[in-house]
Formats: sequence, C-alpha cells, structure tokens
Amino acid sequence: MNTLVKQTWAGLRVLLVMTVLLGILYPLAVWAIAHVPGLAANAEGSVVTRDGQAVGSSLIGVDPVPADPAHDPWFHTRPSAAGPGVPSGASNKGPDNEDLVKTIAERKDAIAKREGVPPGQVPPDAVTASGSGLDPAISVAYADLQAQRVARNTGLPLDRVKQLIEANTSGAGIGVPGVTVLPLNLAVRAAAGGAH
Repeated sequence: MNTLVKQTWAGLRVLLVMTVLLGILYPLAVWAIAHVPGLAANAEGSVVTRDGQAVGSSLIGVDPVPADPAHDPWFHTRPSAAGPGVPSGASNKGPDNEDLVKTIAERKDAIAKREGVPPGQVPPDAVTASGSGLDPAISVAYADLQAQRVARNTGLPLDRVKQLIEANTSGAGIGVPGVTVLPLNLAVRAAAGGAH
C-alpha cells in the first residue's frame, strides 16, 4: 500500500511539473518571443491595414469578388480547391483525373472569356489550385493577362497598370518572379482614386 501511495504522489508531482512547464511556461515563452519587435506582425497574421481597417493578410490570397462581374477592376488570385465552408485545402486529384481535367478546362474557358483572349493564352497558375488554395501571389504572366481588363475597368492607362504590376513583383518565396495580389489591388485602388 505504501508503494502505491508513493507512486501516486510521484505521478502527481510529474503531472504538476509538466502542466506548469508545458501548459503555462512554454506557451508564455512562445508568445513573448513572437512579440519581440520585428516579429510581432508575423505573429499576428501579417495583417495588412488601410486607414485603420484590416483589408487582408500578406500571407493569404483571397480572390476578390467584384460587385459587378461585368465591371471587374481587380486582379485575381489562383483558384482554390477548397469547398464551401472549408478554409483551405488541395484537391488531391492527379493530372489524369477526369474531374480535375474537366475543372481546369472550365476554368480556362471562364478566364479566357473574362480576359477576352483565346484559351491557349491562359497561364497554368490561372487554372490550377495550389496545395493550400490560398497563395498570395500569381505569376507575372497571369498578372499581365489581367492588366488590360483592370486598366479598362478602372480607367487607368495600361502603362500605369503594368508599372503597378512591376512594383509588386518579387521572388514571392517560390524562386521565380511572382506578383502579390493584395498589395497590387490596393495600389490599383489608390491609383484609381479609391473609387473601386
């Protein structure tokens, strides 16, 4: 009986120590490190604000929904494979999957129609979803494809829209030049006088 009591108290002490270490001290240490100046923005989701309002995150691409699809002044992100109510996810369908092939063909036709070009001019990232479905950047080719429509619908000169694309082009973390959509759309909005 005495051994059972000793083992029980030893187990309770270990439980208490581990609860304090891993349930209180470790989370506090992670929180404190995350709030070191220079890291705090990343720890809080890299939220982008304009005029005191949160307008999105620099790490998450969310496709803008135009109020009037016939008058669409925005650059669009890559499509998402996530379904309704699912914030993120990939389709996990292979390149020979009939549903995926059909979905890509439908996307290609829709984008070609929206941009007024033949389907063969639509770049691959415009029709294929990323692993997360939330990539913040698109290829320069996809941004260039959308430039004419954005210029027409905002009233900005095409050259000015292309300058904004160039100003928002970087390595995008994928080793090839990419255009980050949220800051590009914010720049377009500012250049067009905030009317959109």
